[in-house]
Amino acid sequence: MRQRSAVWALALAVTLSLLTATTPAVSQSLAHDAVIQRKVIGHSVKKRPIVALRLGEPGKRVIVMFAAMHGNETAPSKILHSLADGPPVHGIDLWVVPTYNPDGVARHTRQNARGVDLNRNFPYRWVKLRGTYNSGRKPASEPETRAVMRFLRKVRPSQIISFHQPLYGVDTDTKRPAFARRLARALHLPATSFDCGGVCHGTMTGWYNHRFKGSALTVEYNAHPARARMRQRAPKQLIRVLGASRGR
Repeated sequence: MRQRSAVWALALAVTLSLLTATTPAVSQSLAHDAVIQRKVIGHSVKKRPIVALRLGEPGKRVIVMFAAMHGNETAPSKILHSLADGPPVHGIDLWVVPTYNPDGVARHTRQNARGVDLNRNFPYRWVKLRGTYNSGRKPASEPETRAVMRFLRKVRPSQIISFHQPLYGVDTDTKRPAFARRLARALHLPATSFDCGGVCHGTMTGWYNHRFKGSALTVEYNAHPARARMRQRAPKQLIRVLGASRGR
């Protein structure tokens, strides 16, 4: 009897050991279910990694989405995390960068750790700006800017969608205004034109639209969008308007 109890105890211990060993792996496989590649494209001033997640199908039309370029505009990051965490994406080659400005996110500031507005630091129509829109000591002075420039030169997306807050709308002042209007309808946002109060200098979308064949546009949500809108509705709306699908 004691021998049988010892056998059962050993079997139970082995089973528990296997469960303990495999559960983290299972959890990890379920997290970021759609991700087929994880790439550190550069580092911030404070050496935090800037991570791009690849979803979808290589060889298809390349699309890139950015969020949290400004560290106090983090709600749209939930959209990109939801895309990464959900079922596989089909029909497009999609890259998402949920946290463009990790130092700003950590500090909850618009600017990076050197006080530079990264969306005024690109080498297209750059001018010297101070204060809130500090454009840096020169074009592409910031490591975050250079990292994104290298990444975009490499992947050459046909479309870039850059998510911000809180102006609420989709910018139609871009190379593909018809797509911008279609995107606005899909996301239930107004189609509009952002002039940034006259300080739209050195922007990422302006730089990409000027230098490359593809198009880049800005999407702005309000200051406090509903969590369900970011985590559930917006990802589905984006997949539909981009002509993609999700599933096994």
